Amino acid sequence: MMHDVIVIGGGISGLATAYDLMQRGLDVQLLERQVRTGGNAISEGFDGFLMEHGPTTFNASVPQAVEQIDALGLLDRAHDLGPDVKRRYLRDDGKLTGIPANPMGFFTSNYLTLRGRARILAEGLIPRHKGGEETIHTFTARRFGREFADKVMDPMAAGIFMGDSRELSISGAFPKLAEMEQALGSITRGVLRAKRGSEPGRHLYSWDGGIGTIPQVLTNHLGARVHTGITVSGLSKTAQGFAVKTSEGTRNARAVVLAVQPHVAAQLLEQVDAVGAGATSAIQTPTVNVGFFGYRREQVAHPLDGLGFLSTRDEGRILSGSQFASTMYPHRAPDGFVAISAYAGGVRNPELARMSGNDLTAQMHAELAEVLGIKGDPVVTRFRRWPLGLPQYTLGHAVRQKLFSETPQRVGGLYLTGNYTNGVSVANCIKSALDIAGEVSANLSASVGETGRAQQVMC
Repeated sequence: MMHDVIVIGGGISGLATAYDLMQRGLDVQLLERQVRTGGNAISEGFDGFLMEHGPTTFNASVPQAVEQIDALGLLDRAHDLGPDVKRRYLRDDGKLTGIPANPMGFFTSNYLTLRGRARILAEGLIPRHKGGEETIHTFTARRFGREFADKVMDPMAAGIFMGDSRELSISGAFPKLAEMEQALGSITRGVLRAKRGSEPGRHLYSWDGGIGTIPQVLTNHLGARVHTGITVSGLSKTAQGFAVKTSEGTRNARAVVLAVQPHVAAQLLEQVDAVGAGATSAIQTPTVNVGFFGYRREQVAHPLDGLGFLSTRDEGRILSGSQFASTMYPHRAPDGFVAISAYAGGVRNPELARMSGNDLTAQMHAELAEVLGIKGDPVVTRFRRWPLGLPQYTLGHAVRQKLFSETPQRVGGLYLTGNYTNGVSVANCIKSALDIAGEVSANLSASVGETGRAQQVMC
């Protein structure tokens, strides 16, 4: 049987692609190796707590993704950040500093020195960059000063990407900042021109059942089009489209969308697109370790009045950051308890991949206790290790992105999507999926039209 499209990979990217293709009236089938869909978007409830094993928020500043969520009936059920999220916290030298969640926060806080704060004020006087691609650290040090780059942007790169600001590309990781500089000549001017309240940190949604609600709803809508427990071992081009070799036989389709991790994409591309295989195999995905801790509220002295905290490179400490889950959203902990997540590993601490889960959670708890004033042991502990974590948008990613987008030009009918293409957030993954689905649909329609015209000529 020849299908219109086979989507390989049942994470949010693959599900969103398949759902949009289904809505466009195409015969689409989705193949997923695991017995469940959702990829790393796993929300686990137990004993009144809810742990996010992977992504924790949905960024509502991406309009196309919001429209899709609304179409799924999820927007009315979404929770914005809780009212007690009032500060951003940063850890440096084992100490937390709270920064008010407003544009003047860094100036009213003593987290940065007076000289560091004064240097930020000079940002508008810095000329536009006219050279090549810059790292996050080089870009922010040039525009805001070295202290801001070291104490603010480096923790942010570690928290969002589990990466290193000295390796990640500013245009790949934070393209809006690079665009602001070129368009307006100043990041400060861009922020001031932005609509009040439009900062991404103020538009982060989730649901009672966590981020896992999104893949669950998408899977339900797709129904029998989703096939789990099927391993795809090969991909080959045919006269009609593609032959997809699986653990349950060969399936055929006019088009194929690879919505898998980059290393899997590289393996499947080897026989059909050497250029794409090289580009995807170049992406690093370092190990990420997630700890989840439940405490009685009286055990924790800190008010937990923020999203959580990010951390500088703190000698002898392993946490890149933490989230105060029960402050961010309801139904994360039972009444009288709090839930806190902790993150470690990535590019900063690759050696943690060899550390046992028990040893890691013990050190995570110790570091949380140090800065949050926690007394006693947690009442609940959970641990998740992702051997292949977040993709690193290192220097050269813009070139790789171009190669990804040009895949159907090299191999007609073949497309790539996922968190390594155009943003790691859930919302960006959905937007990329919708873009790909639109491209697939348009190209298939065009090919049908050409076939019809050719048949008319032959007649």
